[in-house]
This record gives sequence, C-alpha cells and structure tokens, in this order.
Amino acid sequence: MTDAATTPRIRLTALSHGAGCACKLGSVDLGEVLRHLPGIADPRVLVDAATRDDAALFRLSADRALVATTDFFTPIVDDPRAWGAIAAANALSDVYAMGGTPLFALNLVGWPRDKAPFEMLGEVIAGAAEITERARCPMLGGHSVDVVEPLFGLVVIGEVHPDRALTNAGACAGDVLVLTKPLGTGILSTALKRDALLEPGMAEAVRSMTTLNEGAARAALEVGVSAATDVTGFGLLGHLGNMLAASSVGAEIAFSALPILPHAMSLAGRGIVPGGTKRNLAAATNVEWADDLTPTERVICVDAQTSGGLLLAVPPENEAGLLSALREAETPAAAVIGRLTAGPAGHVRVVRTLE
Repeated sequence: MTDAATTPRIRLTALSHGAGCACKLGSVDLGEVLRHLPGIADPRVLVDAATRDDAALFRLSADRALVATTDFFTPIVDDPRAWGAIAAANALSDVYAMGGTPLFALNLVGWPRDKAPFEMLGEVIAGAAEITERARCPMLGGHSVDVVEPLFGLVVIGEVHPDRALTNAGACAGDVLVLTKPLGTGILSTALKRDALLEPGMAEAVRSMTTLNEGAARAALEVGVSAATDVTGFGLLGHLGNMLAASSVGAEIAFSALPILPHAMSLAGRGIVPGGTKRNLAAATNVEWADDLTPTERVICVDAQTSGGLLLAVPPENEAGLLSALREAETPAAAVIGRLTAGPAGHVRVVRTLE
C-alpha cells in the first residue's frame, strides 16, 4: 500500500513535448492555416483574424461589443496550481489587450487519464479559479477530453465599448513603444523542463505570468494609446510585427532597454532555447539586427512568452502620463523599449541603444 509520502511526484513538464505558449504553431505555419478562413463581410464584426489581433470583437449595439478569445497550452511549470493560474492569466490577457472587461470563462481541458491523477487536474482548475476570481470573471463550465499530454486553458468572453477598444492596427509613426512585463519565460520554462533550473528559480517568472494585465490595460485606456497587443508565443518581435503590419509602420527597438527575467540570458547563452523561440527567430525575416547584437541577445527578442506583458504604442505627448499610470498600476517592469517609424511597413531594426 502506498501513501502520499511514498508516491513518486509527477512532473507535469515531463508529460509534454513543449512548455506553455512555446508549443504554439509557428507564425509561418499559422499563416498557412489562416489562408483557409472565409472572408468576413458581417458589419458587426469589428476585428477578426485578418490583422492577427488578440481577440475577436463583435458589435452588439452602438455602445456594446463582445470580446471573445481562447488560449490553452501544455504545462509550463510542475506545480499544477501554478500552471492553472498562469493559463488563466494568459487567456484573460487577450481581453485586456483589447481594452475589454472579462465577463465569464469556460475551461478547456485535455488530460492524460492514465498518466496523471484527476486530483492533480483539480489543483490545476483551483489555480485557474484563483485568477478568474481576482479578475471578477466566473468560470461557468467547460469541456474536457482524454489526450496524450496535458492541455489547459480558457475561453474568455468580455465586453468593451466599440469606440474604446484597443487594437493592434492604430499605431502611428513617432509613437513610443512601452512593454509592461519582462521577457524570458520561454527560456526559463525550457530550462525547468530540461532540469537546468530548479523550480525556485522560476519564482519571479511565475509572479510575472500570474500577474493580470488588467492594471496595465486600465492605464492605457486612461492615458490614451494608439495601439496595443500582448506578447505571448510569437515573442516580442513577432507580436510587434503583427502591430506594424496592421498599422503600416516600422519600428526601432533598443535591446539595452528591454526588461529581462533573471537567468534568461545565461540560460539562452548555454543553448537552452525552446523550439517555439527557434521558430520565431527563423520567421523574423523583416528584422534588421545591429552587428553588435549577439546570437543570445537575438534569442531574447523572439523568446516565446507565456502570459507576457502588454506592448503599447503611445503618442510621445502621453508617454510620461502612461509611465506614471503604469507605476500606479503596479507594473514595475514597464519600460520604454523603442519607437515607431514611417516604414517600411513591418520592418523592425534592433540596435543596442537608440540615438
């Protein structure tokens, strides 16, 4: 007979091929898939997949629109409660990136019933419930299937005034770029999976990933920004690229200004890089790298993030107000990382520092 003291601890990250949003299809692969979506002619649809924005936006009336999103992924940490919390914060982030208020959520569960006990799944859901309660967004149900490796996430439905919605398509040349969370979660989670990092080394990353982007979104709405997106599986430059393409502008990024989690640089320098990050780097064909940027520094710029921060394009006259509002919203990592240029559209230049 066994008990909790003698039962081997199951490592969630050992049950999956990838970790967190790094398990997403690459942006190039996704582009091939999106080609098959039908064109949308319904005037009530304000945002669809065409601009690769964070969520769908559907007008209900002159002053109400629904924000709808879904996100799920494989384990990013071994603590099931923490995984559930991260997955919930990550899914909610898409609503905040659109300037919306979450209304309710549904669970999406894939569970390998022969590999992990249902008690562990209960912990995952409990962790997610802690976050949705903090967001005042009740979980009302969901769907589950028996799968080969664990998957968990949420469908989130929110609302926003159609005229106050944030999208990735309004950025203007001259805008300042602000990032609200540090980079490196993909590298750290891969190190954990490969036994190159102990769970305590993930503590700061977990704090970041379980921090809601609600305060950052509120600050953006209060001060006024031109465009917004959140940084997840396609990395900083991938999601910035979507903003640039949708807004027909270019950008310059200062690597020295990027907020980066502890250990991420050293681990990446040792070659501990998730597959999703490698795909992001291969897809960065519109990026011009300064000659003095090392391969490790380039990896940081494209690292596949999970529950990352908001990337905000703000007019220069609103920069100081936004940074002040972000400090009040308890986003201490928020930093000015670059600026938008007249083009070429979609082109990114990454340098050591901006002149």
